[in-house]
Amino acid sequence: MKRLSIIGIGAGDPDHLTFQAAKAIAAADVFLLVDKGEAKHDLAGLRHDLIAAHGRHPYRIVEARDPERDRDAAAYTAAVEDWRSRRARIYESFVRDELGDGQTGALLVWGDPGVYDSTLAALDEVDAEFECEVIPGISSVSVLTARHRVGLTRVGRPVHLTTGRRLAAEGATADDVLVMLDAHCSFAGAGDGFHIYWGAYLGTPDEILISGPVEEVADEIRAVRAEARARKGWIMDTYLLRRVAGSG
Repeated sequence: MKRLSIIGIGAGDPDHLTFQAAKAIAAADVFLLVDKGEAKHDLAGLRHDLIAAHGRHPYRIVEARDPERDRDAAAYTAAVEDWRSRRARIYESFVRDELGDGQTGALLVWGDPGVYDSTLAALDEVDAEFECEVIPGISSVSVLTARHRVGLTRVGRPVHLTTGRRLAAEGATADDVLVMLDAHCSFAGAGDGFHIYWGAYLGTPDEILISGPVEEVADEIRAVRAEARARKGWIMDTYLLRRVAGSG
């Protein structure tokens, strides 16, 4: 039987790699690296570095270009599902054409495969037989709360994990709202009484952290985010909105 290891590699710091993940990299025969283009070459670079540091020869690296997603589509969910299906065809080809019987392939997934990532959902669409192992990783959520030295949860209160798109449409639906990627800085509309813990490029040398009452730091985050995105060509950011005690 062919095997596939889905390995969480952390949020960007090579030291985020767990012992379990390092062992899984060492056990892999073939690696699939999905390239997101020149603008994100540093993301691919970390994967190459981790394979070089922990892989055991002989191994092979297969590279594929990530399908473009229609970001102008009116139906956001349909556009994402179409992109995910095309990504699934890449995985299917990898399993079918690049893995021999008894071999182990590996996908190195940014952060944690189970937190805001489409790899596992895409693999559900793969029409091929293989065994699958998922190795958890340190997510941007863990790095964000560690860097700001705050807990994700508070006693007796839920945490809502959502996107900037949904935050803009629904507002803050809990006293603690964790937002994954927000191209339009929707936190500015959360209303008074919220503190924000914001981070971009978490775990990398380009890491940026800003925190404070939303009404006081919103403009700063907008400006810093825009400058960073223009300079690097991409940005990944995460933030926690927390309602201050006694407000709302």
